[in-house]
Amino acid sequence: SRQKAAGSVCLYCRFNFQRRPACGDHQGGDTLSTMDKLQIEGGIVLNGKIRISGAKNAALPIFAASLLTAEPVKISNSPHLHDVTTMIELLACLGVDVTLNEFMAVEIAARRLKNYRAPYELVKTMRASFLVLGPLLARFGEAEVSLPGGCAIGSRPVDQHLKGLEAMGADIAVTEGYVCAKTSGRLVGCDIHMDVVTVGGTQNLMMAATLASGTTRLFNAACEPEIVDLANFLNALGARVKGQGTSTIEIVGVAQLHGAAH
Repeated sequence: SRQKAAGSVCLYCRFNFQRRPACGDHQGGDTLSTMDKLQIEGGIVLNGKIRISGAKNAALPIFAASLLTAEPVKISNSPHLHDVTTMIELLACLGVDVTLNEFMAVEIAARRLKNYRAPYELVKTMRASFLVLGPLLARFGEAEVSLPGGCAIGSRPVDQHLKGLEAMGADIAVTEGYVCAKTSGRLVGCDIHMDVVTVGGTQNLMMAATLASGTTRLFNAACEPEIVDLANFLNALGARVKGQGTSTIEIVGVAQLHGAAH
């Protein structure tokens, strides 16, 4: 990068500080101000190439879904973001083997886990960490996952997740800020009518239903693109999901899932 001329101020400092500091990578600014406008003078033809990574909101549930199979899965074009790193740390904490290269292609192998506990220290920093609940419960029959908001269950509600899993036969208790879920045998497919539209709830229940016995239908399901991407990934693993992108999703459970690339 080009070195700033003596006494010059970067754009960040120019637009965010009331008193212009002698910018040393944003050191010395006292008071933040509200930027009224950013004026752009056009007339210059833009050209060049940039790499567009995958969406974080699609990548995180797909990483969680890798827990559903003992075979390796390969996920390409993952975004290079802190939340992705946190999800990788969580999977490693569970005992999953995770490798990635400089192009953010990630290989995940959840052959066997050393525990089924997602600790508060990780879940509190990223709500999507709660999405390991459904896959852990469906494949291993137990899970202990911190509530995203700690002990305050009402601050970041996950009631639709829990109600759906209970309808599928899970025994769930909330103890000291952790959701402790168990099931004897496989979850059982059923009709689940969600009281509100929830992206995370739809994802958690859709993942859990892939390994349940029988058919699960999710009504009032979320329709976002990340729901569709997750369903496509699950189907690549051998799941039987249809209706993604609509408010009614049907999942026919299978005995096990296999590896895939996505």
